[in-house]
Amino acid sequence: MRVIAAVLAAAALSAALTPAAGAQASDKWSLNGTFTATSNGEWARTNDIFHDERSVRAIWTISSQCSYPTECTGTVSSDQGWTAPIYQTGGEWYVKHVVPRWIPCPDGSTADGYQVFRFKGMTPGGDSTDPTSDVLVGEDATTGPSGACGRSLPLFITMPFKLVKVS
Repeated sequence: MRVIAAVLAAAALSAALTPAAGAQASDKWSLNGTFTATSNGEWARTNDIFHDERSVRAIWTISSQCSYPTECTGTVSSDQGWTAPIYQTGGEWYVKHVVPRWIPCPDGSTADGYQVFRFKGMTPGGDSTDPTSDVLVGEDATTGPSGACGRSLPLFITMPFKLVKVS
């Protein structure tokens, strides 16, 4: 009897210490690590008209978990001082956050902007998606509210966006 109890106890301990297959698969689908995030201002559009903007480069630290290959959630911390949720749905990743004092007004006041990064893994040639790629590309879109600075038009700036895994 003691031998059977010892074998059962060893089996239970082994099962408890072995990661579940789902956890291993989740790691494969998730986006984790340190990345260089670049918004290319040379190709920026302001209200759908090409207009050079300052390019922005930042370091992002991403931590995410996935319950399914296209359903993931987590957190992004940027070296620019903000932290925001990240999620993936339908194969694309999204990061959304408020940019304080984004629009300077002539009277000295400011208005906040709402920034949305949308990106996915691509092949080196950029011709098809590759969820396992360490290079993700997409768009950085920031919107200012209509009515800011006394103008009834929203300010909308989009730029090409690239995220490259560093570690």
